Amino acid sequence: MYIPEHFAMTDADEVFAFVSANAFGQLISQVDGRLFSSHIPFLVSDDRKHLLAHVARANPQWRNLEGQEVLATFQGPHDYVSPSWYQTPGLPPTWNYQAAHIYGRCRLIEDPEQLKSIIDRLTDQYESSFEQPWVPDYKSSMLRGIIGLELTITDLQAKYKLSQNRSDEDRSGVIEQLEARGAEALASAMQKT
Repeated sequence: MYIPEHFAMTDADEVFAFVSANAFGQLISQVDGRLFSSHIPFLVSDDRKHLLAHVARANPQWRNLEGQEVLATFQGPHDYVSPSWYQTPGLPPTWNYQAAHIYGRCRLIEDPEQLKSIIDRLTDQYESSFEQPWVPDYKSSMLRGIIGLELTITDLQAKYKLSQNRSDEDRSGVIEQLEARGAEALASAMQKT
């Protein structure tokens, strides 16, 4: 990913928090000589050295993943930024956004207990906000329908393009316009950066 210095996010704690908050990402790899992407939820391991996920066994992507370096991408809030929002005119339109790319070597997981652990963690994470969370009750045949993935992280990249290269007045104008458009999450990210 092209990351100019003023947009680079190098704080690993912040990047992993961002990935966890925007965990529905893309797994990008080579399948039969072509790029292939699956949109799936990821988990960050407790030691932050791995990403965990799973794909359906019917998905052809898993057949080529063992040992392959893959890319997982994550996107946060984003929106168009008009030059008319700046105090200083004359710049082209742009887009503000947050994104993270994680490269890693993939290992396939077929062990039922390890698969169950991944599904249990995903379920706990996303069911915890429900008044009556669903409690997993797996049959072994259900777990045979998926393949677990463990990506050993080899490179962590993040870009927060949030008008850091603009004056305080321009940034305030962009935040104000984004809030007016209903892009509160992006405006909030700009205020924190």
